[in-house]
Amino acid sequence: MQWCAFLGLLLFVVVLLGRHNVWSILKDADPTGITMVILAIFAGATLWCGRRCYLLGEERRALDTWIAGFHLAQRGVPALARSGSRHAADYLDAVSRKRAHTDTENAQLTDVFAERLHGPSESAWWLNGILIKLGLLGKVIGFSILALQISQIESFDPSQTQTLLKSLTGGLGVALLTTAVGLVSNIILGFQLVRLDRCADGILADALYFVETDLQPGAR
Repeated sequence: MQWCAFLGLLLFVVVLLGRHNVWSILKDADPTGITMVILAIFAGATLWCGRRCYLLGEERRALDTWIAGFHLAQRGVPALARSGSRHAADYLDAVSRKRAHTDTENAQLTDVFAERLHGPSESAWWLNGILIKLGLLGKVIGFSILALQISQIESFDPSQTQTLLKSLTGGLGVALLTTAVGLVSNIILGFQLVRLDRCADGILADALYFVETDLQPGAR
């Protein structure tokens, strides 16, 4: 729900900027196309965050269902059958089987569970770094264009100052736009990834707490 609210706010900003013709201005001001590449990567990564948010929500529900079923079984009440297979349920099933044989060592299972929760985010964090690197690349290209334009000036005529400055704004515009878009995209995507990591941390912490406090050897 939080991500859906965030997406709604993001779409509102996108529509608002579109009504003010900002996207057309960005496209026309950057002949290199780096700005559009940054925005495309950001859009794709944001959609991936939405899918990942849904999957983590399923993991949370699987964890809560497993724990609730365990407590019901302890009281002799039949638990509802679980539907589907989630990493949280698989982890608790594996720990439960080990502890049924009085084996309390579950460090390796915990490492595997943590990797399954956090592993997919590694590629997204790499893409988040790419956004700011593309912005810096655009900055370098923009200033290179500006330097080339300055080097082509053979003489300075004060009466043509306005025309001269207008011709120099192309490279400067590329440098500033790509840097700004890269930074903003990096910040917004980073915020989403941090929230996903915190959600995964919460699932892992709750699972470990349950294993160490309630799931005793031979309990199941």
